[in-house]
Amino acid sequence: MEPAKPLPPTSGRGAPANPRPTRTGSLDREADGDWLDAAEDVDGAPPPLRTTVTVEHPKTIISRNKSPDISFDRSINPYRGCEHGCIYCFARPTHAFHDLSPGLDFESRLFAKSDAATLLRAELAKKGYAAAPLAIGTNTDGYQPIEREWGITRSVIEVLAETRHPLLITTKSDRLLRDIDLLAAMARDNLVGVAISVTTLDAALARTLEPRAPHPRRRLAAIRKLIDAGVPTQVNISPIIPAITDHEIEAIMAAAADAGAIRASYILMRLPYEVAPLFRAWLDAHYPDRAAKVMHMMQDIRGGRDNDPDFFSRMKGQGIWPQLIRQRIKRAARAHGMDRSFPPLRSDLFRPPERNGQMELF
Repeated sequence: MEPAKPLPPTSGRGAPANPRPTRTGSLDREADGDWLDAAEDVDGAPPPLRTTVTVEHPKTIISRNKSPDISFDRSINPYRGCEHGCIYCFARPTHAFHDLSPGLDFESRLFAKSDAATLLRAELAKKGYAAAPLAIGTNTDGYQPIEREWGITRSVIEVLAETRHPLLITTKSDRLLRDIDLLAAMARDNLVGVAISVTTLDAALARTLEPRAPHPRRRLAAIRKLIDAGVPTQVNISPIIPAITDHEIEAIMAAAADAGAIRASYILMRLPYEVAPLFRAWLDAHYPDRAAKVMHMMQDIRGGRDNDPDFFSRMKGQGIWPQLIRQRIKRAARAHGMDRSFPPLRSDLFRPPERNGQMELF
């Protein structure tokens, strides 16, 4: 992919560029002298960027993975693309496979899987289905702003609650509190665990890193409300960005502990495929004074590359810096009583949904 050129900041958006995808090639074009090359000069400034949502009709809804360094083997993504606009999002490259840019397109041209609950019910009803924790929010956030109107994530959870299927949720939105009735009921049977991601406590930084995600204070308040409702909830310090957010680790841990979080997890920033040039452009736009330092540290962590795709090391990183991060996390977790484990989720309570209007007897 060609280097992403920084653009004037787009209000409420994360990516400072909208480079064409090149892995599929269909949108990759060079200047050839036609009017498209001068469209902006002829037509003036581009119109304000609006979020659009296209209904997608997949044949199945449960995604499977065999990654040895991930604790679950199945997940659901109710949406493709994410309006939160997090510049570091490792899911951005998936838009390239739809001939859309991993830049601004990823956060403004979204897809909604409106049949998700129906598809899930059909898959859970298949003979031989064996229940195990199913994750939501591991690719794009199931509680991004468009969930308010579409309600797809809630419809999926309703099916999981009905069938008593174990569920893991990761989100950086307090919008999941709308579903606290379902989550609290599931928690009473050890059927759900929640991770709330907090990247920074600095509101100004959050506005550029993750412009349409809720304020960090609202996420911490969501932790408290979930804990008070009996829903086991952890803080996920993710991602940790060298020379940008790493100085906040202890402060985030303390704030999460005050909110009642029972444990903490973290992820070092990853920059796969098109994310790396987009992040470089973001650094140039917002932190030109330390852009080179940040990328030098990232490459130290990733074995001299912008990204390390190898299992296990991709999560842990290499060298002294990741070791120091692990030590800081462990020390703060012990100090705040956040070194506990989640209650194990139960899979033995699962009961298949109705098939053809009749309950399964066997």
